[in-house]
Amino acid sequence: MFRNQYDTDVTTWSPQGRLFQVEYAMEAVKQGSAAIGLRSKTHIVLASVNKANSELSSHQKKIFKVDDHIGVAIAGLTADGRVLSRYLRSECINYSFTYESPLPVGRLVVQLADKAQVCTQRSWKRPYGVGLLVAGLDESGAHLYYNCPSGNYFEYQAFAIGSRSQAAKTYLERKFESFMDSSREDLIKDALFAIKETLQGEKLTSSICTVAVVGVEEPFHILDQKTIQELIESFEIREEEVADQGAAMQEQSPEAAPMDI
Repeated sequence: MFRNQYDTDVTTWSPQGRLFQVEYAMEAVKQGSAAIGLRSKTHIVLASVNKANSELSSHQKKIFKVDDHIGVAIAGLTADGRVLSRYLRSECINYSFTYESPLPVGRLVVQLADKAQVCTQRSWKRPYGVGLLVAGLDESGAHLYYNCPSGNYFEYQAFAIGSRSQAAKTYLERKFESFMDSSREDLIKDALFAIKETLQGEKLTSSICTVAVVGVEEPFHILDQKTIQELIESFEIREEEVADQGAAMQEQSPEAAPMDI
């Protein structure tokens, strides 16, 4: 994208009916490190890539707990994501204090979308440069939403945002029909495989990814690095066994007889 005479203000329309500042904010989401979410009937898994900018620094946190039944993964400007996660936490606390029950996920997502939309209609504000995957469980079941800087929100079975997320989306599109009946372990496995797709050949380790789970009778929590590394190693061993079996079968199959001409 490049500058033009209609992108100096968030409230200025272009002749094509576009708000360029909002589009630039959506572009910021694509520049952030990848975040992935997928859900079954009983569980939702969030995963993110958390590479550090320097070998001397720690990585930025990409997954936040909002309440026992809700968590978010972000891609884009981390500072904006941190502020919005604090807002979500505040809304959950206020609702719980007033009504003595957990805040429904759909209602929280609408409140977040309304907050983002205000920033697209005020000349003294700028859109939030962050996309959020909101995972939650309420009385109506498991939910996974994507909140966009434009103020739009969508519910998904599985979704990926951030840089190189298209590779993860392709993987999720191939597998999503089985997600509803998947177990907790299978969901985590698919999340790790989807994260691996975004790394473009780089080795997947627990130090560069974060995985969080929320489900029935399982409050939202982030898995520790040791557990994630054990899962990654078990999947890699299984992949190698499958590859070895395939190679052995190819060696055993007799060559086809040449056709008589």
